[in-house]
Amino acid sequence: MQVILLERVAKLGQMGDVVDVKAGYARNFLLPQGKAKTASDANIASFEAQKAQLEARNLETKKEAEALAEKLDGQQFIVIRSASDAGALYGSVTPRDAAEAATEAGFTVDKKQVALIAPIKELGLHAVAVNLHPEVQAQIQMNVARSTEEAELQASGKSIQELAAEEEAAAEFEIQELFDDIGGAASDEDDAPAADAGEEEAQS
Repeated sequence: MQVILLERVAKLGQMGDVVDVKAGYARNFLLPQGKAKTASDANIASFEAQKAQLEARNLETKKEAEALAEKLDGQQFIVIRSASDAGALYGSVTPRDAAEAATEAGFTVDKKQVALIAPIKELGLHAVAVNLHPEVQAQIQMNVARSTEEAELQASGKSIQELAAEEEAAAEFEIQELFDDIGGAASDEDDAPAADAGEEEAQS
């Protein structure tokens, strides 16, 4: 099926290009989203008549997208989720979650603009692309953690595995200290009768 593109479409072509696409792709995506029209003589003539207007509108939205991309690029957003000790999420982080996290932080991002190849299913820092315009993309980072404290530690560069190892080492240290304390208390008790006996002999 041939269509004429009304804007740049990644891996397909530039505005004004007439391209061959699968009918399902055209009907389900390109046509309903206003990215293309069927390449009939009437639609091609209509595009040529509106080309200057479309290009001007595209340039305006591109400038707006570039201004937003400048602020958005490199931002990190925290998403709190329940997860196993190994870091596997009970559920996943979806484009909707990423868009909501960015919107809560004051950025206007729609879930359709978030390009996740697959849902995020583990704790940690995840790079995510946001398509703000056919020609403008920003990169954000999702900091998926079980708590704000954990997110802060991850942001400082520590992985879940490192955090788990540190917690384990701290727990072992506490147990060792506890055993040392118990051992110390027991030896004090052993010394006490001998001291008492010494005192009794001195009194007699």
